[in-house]
Amino acid sequence: MGILKNLEIDYSYDIVEEFLTHYSMMCELMEPLIIDLAREDRYKSSIEELFRIFHNIKSATSFMKIDPILKLTTLSEEICSEARDLRGPANDEFVDWLLVVSDQFGKYREDIEVDAEFFSVLNPMIVKIPSRLDI
Repeated sequence: MGILKNLEIDYSYDIVEEFLTHYSMMCELMEPLIIDLAREDRYKSSIEELFRIFHNIKSATSFMKIDPILKLTTLSEEICSEARDLRGPANDEFVDWLLVVSDQFGKYREDIEVDAEFFSVLNPMIVKIPSRLDI
């Protein structure tokens, strides 16, 4: 029995479907927002929206007890919280790191959708958090 089947056992079908729909939508929104962080004129709105996305995913995965996604969103939200205090734009290292994070969220989404037995292994580049987030 895979990840999706276990979620459907623990929660109603409607809750699981709603989670998957919203999670997929938020995953799709990440990459353009991340790329916009490199633009000074879009930095503030993009970092605020990314923070909101991570916060929403964190809330949902906390409720549904999906630990791998919860841990990644907690880290992402904390880093974006720090970045909210900066004027921007983001440096290349921070943008690249967030793109790796976004890819990991995509892998997790695929793991759920194909009902994988386990979540994909965390990309080791994620633990290499940039020491500086802006230029």
